[in-house]
Amino acid sequence: MQVDPAAFRDGAATLLGRTPARGVLRRASLLPPSDQAQPGDTREVKQLLSSEQFRDSVGKLAKDAGISEHDALVEAGDYLREMSATHHARVTDVWQRFGNWMTRGYDVLVDEDGLAEMRRLDRKHALIFLISHRSYLDEFIMPPTLEAGGLSPLFGMAGANLNFFPFGTIARRTGIIHVRRSTGDIPIYRLALRSFVGQLVANKSNLCWSIEGGRSRTGKLRPPRYGLLRYVADAVEELDDTDPLLIPVSFMYDQLPVHEVGKMASEARGAGKEAEDVRWLVGYARGLRERLGRVYLDFGTPLPLRQRLEELRADEVTENQVERVALDVCHRLNEATPVTPTAAVCFALLAADRALTLDEVIATAAPLAQYIEGRGWPVAGGANLHDRSTLRWALRELVRSGVLTSYSGGSETVWGIGDDQHLIAAVYRNSAIHVFLVRAIAELALQAVAETDSDPGDKAATILSDEALRLRELLKFDFFFAQRDQFTEELHTELAILANPTDHTPAKSGTEVTKERALEWLATARPLVAHLVLRPFLDAYRVVGEQLAALDEEEPVDQKALINSCLRVGHQWTLQRTLASEESVSGEMFSTALKLAGHRGLIKSDAPHLGKRRREFADELREVAHAIGRIAGRDRALRGDVI
Repeated sequence: MQVDPAAFRDGAATLLGRTPARGVLRRASLLPPSDQAQPGDTREVKQLLSSEQFRDSVGKLAKDAGISEHDALVEAGDYLREMSATHHARVTDVWQRFGNWMTRGYDVLVDEDGLAEMRRLDRKHALIFLISHRSYLDEFIMPPTLEAGGLSPLFGMAGANLNFFPFGTIARRTGIIHVRRSTGDIPIYRLALRSFVGQLVANKSNLCWSIEGGRSRTGKLRPPRYGLLRYVADAVEELDDTDPLLIPVSFMYDQLPVHEVGKMASEARGAGKEAEDVRWLVGYARGLRERLGRVYLDFGTPLPLRQRLEELRADEVTENQVERVALDVCHRLNEATPVTPTAAVCFALLAADRALTLDEVIATAAPLAQYIEGRGWPVAGGANLHDRSTLRWALRELVRSGVLTSYSGGSETVWGIGDDQHLIAAVYRNSAIHVFLVRAIAELALQAVAETDSDPGDKAATILSDEALRLRELLKFDFFFAQRDQFTEELHTELAILANPTDHTPAKSGTEVTKERALEWLATARPLVAHLVLRPFLDAYRVVGEQLAALDEEEPVDQKALINSCLRVGHQWTLQRTLASEESVSGEMFSTALKLAGHRGLIKSDAPHLGKRRREFADELREVAHAIGRIAGRDRALRGDVI
């Protein structure tokens, strides 16, 4: 039997052309280099390799790099095939059954009203789902949820670290697109990715990725990554008939897989990240045998991308438009993220920093629950955070997973945070701190007014506003704030609540700030939250500030070495109780502090007056830490009859 070489090559291209084996086939002369579309290529690859605009763009890069246009197009084609994906019905069905097995420890609760709205919007728009990435399991939950809701097939963007055989090969046939993270030295790859995303947008495909670029190690939403969103924005600018909607999607778990959250906590303390491969997958799957509660999937308010870009241009915002859009999305994402009973319990136990009875947990959580309820923040699954059985269930589940311990040998059962589990408890608490962020800033701003030497009279409002905006600027790399006018409005709402603690929707008139009123409001406020919400992050900043100030200003800063030094010093300060908690000893928090320092020009050794400004930065953080300590003291006095 004779085999037609051409037919064999076409068959090989169809079967293996979109896998890493393509390079092997080429070297074996079974798949000769070609800058043209191949039989097995997906629609997007064929469209781009047939596009004069794409070929011209690759040609320009080839000229700059000093290589032939043909070689550059072959390379670009390989990259396009590497990232391409399809929706194969039979493979998707098998994948979903595998996903159901992987998520067997959870019940998934979906925002059904939001899903119905997504189905309506899907008829006219491409939907760009931007998720808060909590776990590897997100990838198994999102696509089948949308498919069951009747939406168009979804293309999900995932890291190339998950593109290992056979996991990556199967995932590509369910719409998963694997994207490399480090592409700074591969300009043709960057062009291919930008063009590929643009073609998907032009085809009105639905897309999904984590706006954070990875899983949170601290529990709160991480700073956004802009690359993929910038490519979508570029496509919108180039295409007149494309109007995609950005859809914030909140993932929230009662508890994350125990082994996964444990490794995230270890990574936050400086441990290396485990490489993903088949062995890793088997180990990960083995750790999913326990029941861990519910997963909550909620949709935020859609953001029309074209309209938002036009608004920014109308406001004469000519730079950082995509960054502004990303922050808008993150703000909406936080608004859609519910508070779980797990978060409420961890708030209470981290606040007490000792074992509590059930009645003490309820009493400590009650002001938080009342505030959440009064402000209309969503609670996961509609749970009642005042309910004894709800909080008892959360305590027992956290004991079962090892985060908490319980002791029943005395007159009452008491619950406390387990040894070396504070960072994990903080992950759950931090999933809800966005709810209390502006409240915490309002408390510290009132503290600044209360600590003036004499009654500042008309200057009180200025002191309060300046302090709030200073804290907003200090924290902007860790948290997402509304635009300045809206932030000021939110601040005044919190002040009105502090002035009328039993009314969570009070009129804002009659709440002018004076020193006496600041002292009165802080003395009667329930809850006080600044130390619970902000101290872990600002303590981490303080470690970085002190280490920067100790450096020779002419010495170049090795940021990796500095973070390692901060991890060691942070552990020492925790033992000395200079830091309130071990949770501040986090590589991720230190990295964010370095971003802030870089923004202030405190990293580069040629910056003027560097030593003096680094010392001022450290002093500023020390002063904020002292103010937070005084808020913590007030809170202890208020809760003295409970804890």
